[in-house]
Amino acid sequence: MSARPTKNLEVDVLIVGSGPVGCTFARKLVEAGRSVHMVDAGPQMSRRPGEHLKNAYQYQRNIDLFASVIRGHLHTLSVPTSNEPVMTLNPGVFQGEHGKFRGFTLHNQNPDQDPVVNLPGAGVTYAVGGMATHWTCATPRQHPTVERSDIYSDAEWDRLYSGAEKLLNTHKHEFEGSMRHMAVRDALQEEFSELRDPYGVQNLPLGVERRKDNPVLVHWSGTDTVLGPLAEGNQDREPFILQEQHRCTRLVPSRDGSRIEYAEVEDLIEWHTVNVRAETYIVCCNAYLTPQVLYNSGIRPEPLGRYLTEQPMTFCQIVLKQEIVDSLSEDPRFAERVRAHREQNPRDPVPIPENEPEPNVWIPVSEERSWHCQIHRDAFHYGEVAPHIDPRLIVDLRWFGLVEPQYESRMTFSDTLTDAFGMPQLTFEWIISDEDRRKQHRMMGDMLRAAQALGGFLPGSEPQFVVPGLPIHAIGTTRMGRSPDDSVVDANSQVWGIENLYLGGNGLIRRGAASNPTLTSIAMALKSVEHIIQLEGTRADESGVEAGAPASTPEERT
Repeated sequence: MSARPTKNLEVDVLIVGSGPVGCTFARKLVEAGRSVHMVDAGPQMSRRPGEHLKNAYQYQRNIDLFASVIRGHLHTLSVPTSNEPVMTLNPGVFQGEHGKFRGFTLHNQNPDQDPVVNLPGAGVTYAVGGMATHWTCATPRQHPTVERSDIYSDAEWDRLYSGAEKLLNTHKHEFEGSMRHMAVRDALQEEFSELRDPYGVQNLPLGVERRKDNPVLVHWSGTDTVLGPLAEGNQDREPFILQEQHRCTRLVPSRDGSRIEYAEVEDLIEWHTVNVRAETYIVCCNAYLTPQVLYNSGIRPEPLGRYLTEQPMTFCQIVLKQEIVDSLSEDPRFAERVRAHREQNPRDPVPIPENEPEPNVWIPVSEERSWHCQIHRDAFHYGEVAPHIDPRLIVDLRWFGLVEPQYESRMTFSDTLTDAFGMPQLTFEWIISDEDRRKQHRMMGDMLRAAQALGGFLPGSEPQFVVPGLPIHAIGTTRMGRSPDDSVVDANSQVWGIENLYLGGNGLIRRGAASNPTLTSIAMALKSVEHIIQLEGTRADESGVEAGAPASTPEERT
């Protein structure tokens, strides 16, 4: 293959990654007068950049169809290979030399991966918007003592969380009127009557809003929601430029290592390399790919990739029990809806209208129950309901556990093997303590209690622990802290010792968490943006140049 031609580009701010966190940086920096250039290795899959694909009519009519969309967008990160002989294989076909090779290395197959400590469900999405093109939109705040870091004060966390909820358009009552939602919530509130607000059974906070033009449908938040006005029109001119299929392979530090001189970006469309020089660099890929970029750049602090933790998850699907379904017809809150439905659909045995919204119920983490509970009906890359089953009768239960981070739990990067995108191959060493294992056993018992209150198990979806990594809520690999001895970034998300490099994403979360991490990551990004803006203002005061003013015109900098 011939060498790629190289071009040079000068910009104000370079953001690598177009997920919700990267878009938080982009929107707030542009509002402050900065010019932002954003790149993402994946393609743009919607008219608006990073729009949630579940907003399409067909998926809101049949949520189970969306499961295959998610599967198609996930790239598994580390697949253990095997050199065990297949005794029924045709002896005449190719076989690697026994003892010399440990297995294949194509498409993230990894002969160095020990399957016992792997995260086989860990995956990433290469697309503008990243995981936010298909996420659940759950936006809970972390528990203040069980999950949340004390690196910010409680008042500061509350302020940052409020800003993050606004960016994600978080609501708690968009499913309030649903028959199934209220019936499920009522049954669980009775079963868990000892729990009290704010840690009792309640509505799940979601980045979603019911549509005004057709209230049967909702609009799920994606990165276009976070971008706000920046998502309008074409993103091909300053102050915000977004380039799809542009892969940042490495950052090149200065000779003394105190700054990033330029970023090496591969244009996967025109097939050339662009060396991008910026005043500020922000890397927001995710907890897996951000440390991968740093490692490939020779930026390898001791904590990089360590303190890896994920959420063990129990899952089951239940069929609502007879008495709950029968009670819908007798409940005065629903009587008119049931009557109208039966008049229009006299042959339908289920008293729930076809367009009735799904349940979205939540039991938060508490000091007595260190797991996060979601009771809903949504699409994942597993758990879709077969066509012959009425989905109105099915409820999904997902209990997410908390595992405390350990130094020994980590991911490493190969210097000889590369992944499907030509970057250093990841290898996992996922460690979970005996105490955390006991907690997960208690969590399973708690889910069984909730399931018993709601109905019976759907055959094939009985209670089980999903494979490690499947929740895709990994955290800690670029953790935030007060010292470079045990963290990669400081409280402002700035990489220790590198004055113009910032990170964002779930990898910065310092403690073990059971809650969905996106809201917390956006809150930390807002704190970082404030620091960057303040720092720019200080430099402008010292130089006499207006803050946010570009050093030259775009034409001069290209």
